[in-house]
Amino acid sequence: MTIEHKQCLSFSPMDIPHLIKMANDIASFFEAEPDVSKGAKGVAQHLKNFWDPRMRREILAYADEQQGVGLKRIVLEALRNHRLELGGKSLDTSPSQS
Repeated sequence: MTIEHKQCLSFSPMDIPHLIKMANDIASFFEAEPDVSKGAKGVAQHLKNFWDPRMRREILAYADEQQGVGLKRIVLEALRNHRLELGGKSLDTSPSQS
C-alpha cells in the first residue's frame, strides 16, 4: 500500500468535498431509477456496502450540520430515510417528556 493510498483511507472533516463528490457520483447512477425512494435506497445500500463507517458518519454529520449543501436530493433522501442502517443516530424531533 502506498502512502498516497493509505492517506485516502483516513477521512477528516477537510475531506468533506471529496465525500460530497463521491456521494453525488453514486447518486448520478441511481437517479435513473424512476421511483425516487428506490433510488435513495440504492444510494444508501451502496454507502453501507462500500463506504467505511467513518466516511458514513462524516457525511451524516455534514448533512446535519450544513443541511446537506451541495448534496443531490437523492443523497439527502438516502441519508434521511436510511440513517439508522448507515450507522447514524436517530434524529428524535419529538418533544422530550420530563
